[in-house]
Amino acid sequence: MPIVDNAVYVAGRRIENPASLEETFEYMRSQGGMAWIGLFRPTPEEIQQVAAEFSLHHLAVEDALSGHQRSKLERYDDILFAVLRPARYMDDTESVEFGELHVFVGPDFIVTIRHAESPDLARVRQRLEATPGLLALGPEAVLYAILDQVVDEYQPVVAGVENDIDEIEDVLFTGGDTALSQRIYELSREVIVFQRATQPLAGMLESLLRGGDKYNVDVELQRSLRDVHDHSLRITDRIASFRSILENALTVNATLVTQRQTDTALVQNEQVKKISGWAAILFGPTLVGTVYGMNFRYMPELDWPLGYPLAVALMAATSVTLYAVFRKKHWL
Repeated sequence: MPIVDNAVYVAGRRIENPASLEETFEYMRSQGGMAWIGLFRPTPEEIQQVAAEFSLHHLAVEDALSGHQRSKLERYDDILFAVLRPARYMDDTESVEFGELHVFVGPDFIVTIRHAESPDLARVRQRLEATPGLLALGPEAVLYAILDQVVDEYQPVVAGVENDIDEIEDVLFTGGDTALSQRIYELSREVIVFQRATQPLAGMLESLLRGGDKYNVDVELQRSLRDVHDHSLRITDRIASFRSILENALTVNATLVTQRQTDTALVQNEQVKKISGWAAILFGPTLVGTVYGMNFRYMPELDWPLGYPLAVALMAATSVTLYAVFRKKHWL
């Protein structure tokens, strides 16, 4: 079984490192302690084995088996089931990678099922083991520490997305770009997924705080949860502003691209008018020369002494007239 860590705690201190779930269950009951089992990408059979050992509700187990759940918090009798969507920013690809974490919280146990590298639950365990007083508060303290870690790991993601938005704005106001539209759209999709992952957190923490007195949650622990709640609200507000900025950026970029295309079309139109104007100016002499160059035997004024000067004058007059007309219309 892919057990990352398996321990039994009494009064906030690790007393046993069971080799199997059966031993964990026995130590937990005999010592009156709390079990904390961490699983990483377990198979459906392994999840079913854990569910059987701790009598987990079948609906929660179905959610854990199917995966791809939204962030949520549900209670089944005396067991809490939480789904969290941790995230981390990937610098090499400038993208956000989302994971999924399932947490079962019972009266004397906590089971975490992690499907991605994030969050770093080893850091959570080290932090709690370094503060036995907090760990002694039971599974609720572990849930608080996990929520705190997930929210803390959102901060680098927010910073990374904000940096991407700054880069987009720098490129945006130096001239619209059709390739930029794709980047804005892709980042907008990631921000929407990020928003879906973080938005339910506030409601989840509010639900935990409302049930604090009913389930005798320690007052200091409730204050800590309130602090996490405040952090989550700030993050959701930032993400909402990101989405608004990107929507505006997409609109502005589309406007700039259209404006550039219009300006290019206008310039091309001016060039076409100039070319057409000169072509018309040259067409007049060409027409006259063509008519009198057909070498027919009987043509008007063919033998007239002033025929040649008249033809040249007609060519010049036609060209000058057309030039004057086009200059007046600002074609040339």
